[in-house]
Amino acid sequence: MSNARWQRWLVAAQLLLMATWALACWSYSPALALAGALAVPLLARLAMAPQFALMAWVVRRAGGTPPPARQLLRAWWAEAGWAARVFGWWQPFRHRALPDWLPESPGPAPRGVVLVHGFLCNRGFWLPWLRLLRARGHAYVALTLEPPFAGIDDYASAIDEAVRRVQQATGRAPLVLAHSMGGLAVRAWLRATPGAAERVHRVATIGTPHHGTWAARHARSANGRQMRLHSEWVRALDAGEDAALRALFVCWHSPCDNVVYPPQAAQLQGADNRRIDGAAHVELAFHPQVVREVLALLEL
Repeated sequence: MSNARWQRWLVAAQLLLMATWALACWSYSPALALAGALAVPLLARLAMAPQFALMAWVVRRAGGTPPPARQLLRAWWAEAGWAARVFGWWQPFRHRALPDWLPESPGPAPRGVVLVHGFLCNRGFWLPWLRLLRARGHAYVALTLEPPFAGIDDYASAIDEAVRRVQQATGRAPLVLAHSMGGLAVRAWLRATPGAAERVHRVATIGTPHHGTWAARHARSANGRQMRLHSEWVRALDAGEDAALRALFVCWHSPCDNVVYPPQAAQLQGADNRRIDGAAHVELAFHPQVVREVLALLEL
């Protein structure tokens, strides 16, 4: 089942629960019916709070200093809003709303972008980015990596084809923009494809578990197991990269990331690592500073 389909089912189940509660309680108390219906999305937000508490505990246990409670609370509330938009609207219902855009006639054009999403996502994740890039005249191809639970290496051919399409349409090596697991998929493509590094302008990763993440320690899918902290797959990926390849990377990370932690897991030795305080995992991809700096990379 595609990510879009099961996310549609989750949204439908939530709406059904809200409607059932409201109808069952309306004759007894309209106020209770409305309060109960509104409590369903609130409970979904509250369900994310343990992720931040667990992240803080893991960081402290590893000898680090977690973000202050006030910053974590702000990150949790903001992340819950972003997650509702991404997983409740963009990915299940809007992932085909903006198709890939390439210039109609080949030739010199502004630099294009290949967008690679993360685990349990699809191309709908990038909806605000697609609008922004189109408005600025940047060609783009936004991938949906399938099957969703395959090994990360299996996505290399899709990334290779997307890079080829953007490069042919613009006459320029594209910027590859990746969120979360997408950054690992790009690194796997670079390892598997001779000459791939010469075909990209830069690789920008946002919240990518370059060294894996503690949150994946109990993962059972093929790609989930590969993302376990310091997994054998991640170590092999590290061993095959040289300084010249790492210099292509710009990596944004945050100490408030509730999915990729400890924070060092999202940093890549030899890359341009940039810290964004106070932003959680999904929010980080749309943080104004990240957006500005990615757009600046397109002008280099």
